Amino acid sequence: MTSSSSASSSSPAPKKDPWDLPDVSGLTVGVLGGTGDQGRGLAYRLARAGQAVIIGSRAAERAQQAADELGMGVEGADNAECARRSDIVIVAVPWDGHARTLEALREELRGKLVVDCVNPLGFDKKGAYAIRPEEGSAAQQAAALLPDSRVTAAFHHLSAVLLADPETEKIDTDVMVLGEVREDCAIVQALAGRIPGMRGIFAGRLRNAHQIESLVANLVSVNRRYKVHAGIRLTDM
Repeated sequence: MTSSSSASSSSPAPKKDPWDLPDVSGLTVGVLGGTGDQGRGLAYRLARAGQAVIIGSRAAERAQQAADELGMGVEGADNAECARRSDIVIVAVPWDGHARTLEALREELRGKLVVDCVNPLGFDKKGAYAIRPEEGSAAQQAAALLPDSRVTAAFHHLSAVLLADPETEKIDTDVMVLGEVREDCAIVQALAGRIPGMRGIFAGRLRNAHQIESLVANLVSVNRRYKVHAGIRLTDM
């Protein structure tokens, strides 16, 4: 006869609820490229949700000016100071400055949770098109340049116009989050969920980031054709 102790020890561990996400309300979020449209919009939404936010820029004065304009306790600093003082660092710099920015901040980003939301895109007379970096994606480039950081990818498909619009109460979209460590992805999912209307959805490992980044080229075409600010919503979830 099997004892109760041996029976309990052989029982499978209960599966973790994928919607059981950590509390991230006390974490400070830094936004590298926070003076650009996407970074500034993310900073605004997170600060509006009650998150502590630091805007980073190459010039501290420019970052502080953007922070003062946003208000809500947002701070401004140069990129290095922003990275040092933040628990989570969102990379929202232009693609052509992506590698250069991260190389310069390797030490400041050591051990940090880095969220790359950069979309490598080109534009010509036919519209937007995806660029495939040598590493496979912007997120994979970040991981290669920051071997001592915890790199994830998220926030790619958000309209900068909607993010910055104070009349828009909710951003009706899902945020696909990719990364190698599920716990890190859960933190980013929870951060996305702080913004009303958003859900953070785990969407695989960094090797799949190129498809996520490239889809923005399609959204640009949708938005131009229909004069909208389309996002992504996953069904049956």
